[in-house]
Amino acid sequence: MFLLPLLFWSSVFGVAYIFFGYPLLVWFYARSSQKIVKRNTRRSLSIVIVAHNEARSLPKKIASLLVCEKAEWIEEILIGSDGSTDDTVSVIQAHADPRVRVVAFSSRRGKPAGLNDLVPQCCGEFVLFADARQEFDQHCLERLLENFEDEAIGVVSGELVLRAHADETAAAQGIGFYWRYEKFIRKCESAYRGVPGATGACYVIRRSLFNPIPEQTILDDVAIPMQAVIAGYRCVFEPAAIIFDVPSQSPRQESVRKRRTIAGAAQLVKLFPHWLSPANNPLWLEFVSHKLLRLISPLLLITIFATNLALLYYLFYQFVFVLQLVFYAAALIGWICQLTGRKAPLFGPPLMFLALNITTFLALWDVVRSRYRVTWQK
Repeated sequence: MFLLPLLFWSSVFGVAYIFFGYPLLVWFYARSSQKIVKRNTRRSLSIVIVAHNEARSLPKKIASLLVCEKAEWIEEILIGSDGSTDDTVSVIQAHADPRVRVVAFSSRRGKPAGLNDLVPQCCGEFVLFADARQEFDQHCLERLLENFEDEAIGVVSGELVLRAHADETAAAQGIGFYWRYEKFIRKCESAYRGVPGATGACYVIRRSLFNPIPEQTILDDVAIPMQAVIAGYRCVFEPAAIIFDVPSQSPRQESVRKRRTIAGAAQLVKLFPHWLSPANNPLWLEFVSHKLLRLISPLLLITIFATNLALLYYLFYQFVFVLQLVFYAAALIGWICQLTGRKAPLFGPPLMFLALNITTFLALWDVVRSRYRVTWQK
């Protein structure tokens, strides 16, 4: 009978550490951190965007970049057309600004392959990686690049701000809550030692630190920054470098995105096994706690529920089981509100938490079967 309580409490401790303990730990470490000295020294910047069939989005995206403060620092904007079948190439070729040019790839290979080809062509001292959709705040470039006054910093990540809708669904409210939680962790990691990854839609790296990554890499926004970290540089998060997006209103759409991301985190272990060694990885604690331990949270939750069920003859475990049922009922209510289009601010976070863990379980199953794709499906 000793084994069941041990399994129960070890699983409870695991979930508590993953979602509460680690954020508190890194927050505590961040309290004694030193502030980064920032100055507006002129920088030479190349911008790289790899896109597939984004002829409608790219003109607006390029416009938002060229009206930024310090846009004169931009040496070039390289658009990699990843096997596009729409008017992406002709739209970019017709752009009036000579700094904007397109490199057309005949077949669709995915973002990592495009980055591997484009970054060596860049002439700027720094390279900004961006996506086609999100809009840049006018001060974003300036806020990103001023961090490089510190020679120890190799990568700077921007902040993705989700613009709320008046008619947000329960899923969108949950996603907004989760994203605020993620940003809190990233800010603390950045203030302490560094972030094991970046915001894929907006981050800058010293061009000299870029190394090609495997073309099958799903999370290029983790693989590229972590290579700079392994080389001895810091990856930091800049909350004042803002880009704007809207949260997904559909749990299915968000699930597809998150499932791919989680599968990508598991894939990193296969592609870069040396990152699992504290001797090789300066951000071992952050990488394991933030990126990897979440992969086992569904298994821990299943263990908690199953062992709790087997221990119901104790009054205390009956009380805990009721708490579990209440939580899962709250997630179910959030799902019903989602289906009916009702607002549910209280039930959005439980829905998001449960959906995240279900998605994690499915993503692990994808990894086991090697059923994931490097190309993004809309």
